[in-house]
Amino acid sequence: MTDSIEATEAAPTPTAAPVDAPTAPLSPADIALGQPLDWPLVDADGTPLLDVGATLIGEMERDFLFRHFAPRRGDCEPPPSEPVPPQQQDTALAVRDLHLTIGALMGLRPQQGASGAPMHPCKLIGVAPNEAIFVTLPYVDRRPIEITPGENVEIVAIASHAVYRFVCTVHAMYQAPLGYLLLSKPANIRMLRERKSIRVRAQFPVRFGIGEETTGYQGVALARGVSALGLSIAAPWALAKVGERLRVAWRLRSGELDSIIETSAVVRNVHQEDGPEPLVTLGLELDRLSPADQMAMKVYVFDRQDDVLYWTGAAR
Repeated sequence: MTDSIEATEAAPTPTAAPVDAPTAPLSPADIALGQPLDWPLVDADGTPLLDVGATLIGEMERDFLFRHFAPRRGDCEPPPSEPVPPQQQDTALAVRDLHLTIGALMGLRPQQGASGAPMHPCKLIGVAPNEAIFVTLPYVDRRPIEITPGENVEIVAIASHAVYRFVCTVHAMYQAPLGYLLLSKPANIRMLRERKSIRVRAQFPVRFGIGEETTGYQGVALARGVSALGLSIAAPWALAKVGERLRVAWRLRSGELDSIIETSAVVRNVHQEDGPEPLVTLGLELDRLSPADQMAMKVYVFDRQDDVLYWTGAAR
């Protein structure tokens, strides 16, 4: 396969660009075994699979990669991505229906230009009689986010059994005695219900690295199930033993949220599957997620509760 970019003599040499949607699919013959990749691999939707320099050792790993994903080169300019249609609000909700408690984890971002922007973690610190709410001031790189009174913000609020989405107007911002925002009464509230320890089906690539001391990711596995603090993955071989750790990274897309999560996980169980494809499933406990990553995981689970695998009595 050849990937060439035609250019005139006056045109500058093209440089690689990050992708969100890749180019033509590859075939197994395009990836040589036992040789470091000269370019990154991504899935059909642009999700990273393997980094530059990663090596597929044998045919088992390469077959797994092409059976479960659609690898493409990740160093080419992407076509424009399709906009995600907004979700429809099913029922009208009031602030009293949220049953939020002080300290509830929230994510906040300015509504203007919000598409694709990250949610910034904050916490609920109070609700006024007129249903205005007080939240801690989000920080990025130890600095308050850029926000002005009169601006609208989107909020994702997480309670013990549900996640809520709504819009507020910033009434005021204070930095003493501590940083906090005074927001208007929530409007356009949406709610998704949750059962404790809900686990939903999933199918997305999870990059893994063996051991916590190494750098980069050596391979890619397939997510099978997701809970708020857990992940079940399938791989062509046993990546680690029970009690050992893996470095893992994956992309979560859920409605208006688009998050890249990179963390480590402890292996809680390892199981050899029976079937035509020799796969090993690993149950991972995600015990080092940041507050923002926890929120992204919960939102992903809540939005997919119609595809439940099971509920458990455990905390994950």
